[in-house]
Amino acid sequence: MKRTLISALVAGCVGLASFAAAAGTVVVNGSTTVLPAMQKISETFMAKHKDIQVSLSGGGSGHGIKALMDKTTDVAMASRDMKPAEVENVKKNGGEAVRFTVAVDAIVPIVHPKNTVKDLSLQQIRDIYAGRITNWKQVGGPDARITVVSRDSSSGTFETWEELVMKGERVQQRALLQASNGAVLQTVAKNPNAIGYVGLGYITKDIKGLSISGKVASAETALSRDWPLARDLYLFTNGQPAGDVKTLIDYALSPEGQVSVKEVGFVPLPAKK
Repeated sequence: MKRTLISALVAGCVGLASFAAAAGTVVVNGSTTVLPAMQKISETFMAKHKDIQVSLSGGGSGHGIKALMDKTTDVAMASRDMKPAEVENVKKNGGEAVRFTVAVDAIVPIVHPKNTVKDLSLQQIRDIYAGRITNWKQVGGPDARITVVSRDSSSGTFETWEELVMKGERVQQRALLQASNGAVLQTVAKNPNAIGYVGLGYITKDIKGLSISGKVASAETALSRDWPLARDLYLFTNGQPAGDVKTLIDYALSPEGQVSVKEVGFVPLPAKK
């Protein structure tokens, strides 16, 4: 069968991969958080299964879930669970949303490396994002106006942030909204006064991750849920997977697939006892 390279559109500002999927092609779409893990998984998967092509693209959790509902993707990547209305939508179209946990993650607040602030409480972070704290000196930092960077509303990471951090409050209108983890990272890396948030696998030397009330984000604190912004990452299919889709899902959840999860900085699933 014809084999092509993965099209991994990491920025997330992309159109949906075409669903003219020939036999031997699995279309995967959605979360830019899950994307690096699935890119690595797909690379090692295709090296092992040379007759199966994976067509991979980002766009955000909401984008992937909508594609699943529209039956234009085989697998939706999501950094949040499906909402009841989304599950019901799939049912109305004669399908069934099936969820697979593929990795564990920690959302980490980030700042520029030159920022002297190292630790914030969840309340302080909420106050910053709600617009009540506007200057870094209010939390022990430099006398500089805070630039708030957030994900856009199609992001599963944004929805998790709203749930775990904002607790029903709205992110201030002045926030710079970004379409992907990578875009948040780049924006914060270029602005000494910015604050943002990304998945654990996106932490690099170009930015600084903050601790929360003395707790540090790590694989251990994510798995134990001691990190207050820990979450699961998901793959969804419309109906029980079969054929090439099942082969890919099974590989992603296997010990070999979980090695790929760890290699890109995410937290692999605990080994089955």
